[in-house]
Amino acid sequence: MSGKKLTCLDCGQVNRVPAERLAQSPKCGTCGAKLMSAKAVEVDFDTLQKAARTDDVPLIVDFWAPWCGPCRMMAPEFSKAAQVLSGQARLVKLNTEAHQKAGGTYGIRGIPTMVAFAGGRERKRQSGAMPAQAIVDWARG
Repeated sequence: MSGKKLTCLDCGQVNRVPAERLAQSPKCGTCGAKLMSAKAVEVDFDTLQKAARTDDVPLIVDFWAPWCGPCRMMAPEFSKAAQVLSGQARLVKLNTEAHQKAGGTYGIRGIPTMVAFAGGRERKRQSGAMPAQAIVDWARG
């Protein structure tokens, strides 16, 4: 069976979705949650690790903290980018204050930091707040 592997960000189940259906709001076969959201989704550390390791579709992670001014400024821009990239990539957010282990595991030295994962590997990273179009260009580049 061919298709793209996607980890459900709600229940953690790995799903296989035909590539041509990625833009059609596929749902998890276990819990029914959307697999490709047009919104940035908050994830926990375990879900992030599984999705980063498993997913075939690019996963763009915003490492942030609630006390960080630039992180709060970038949040709506990251959400706008998620709408534009819907069906092409999944944008998720991880609160580094709530999940402190993530900083050490992924070598996060400053926030906000975006990291792109694809095919089980980190592909690139970018630190600093960015506007929506710059996030989209960075994700596609």
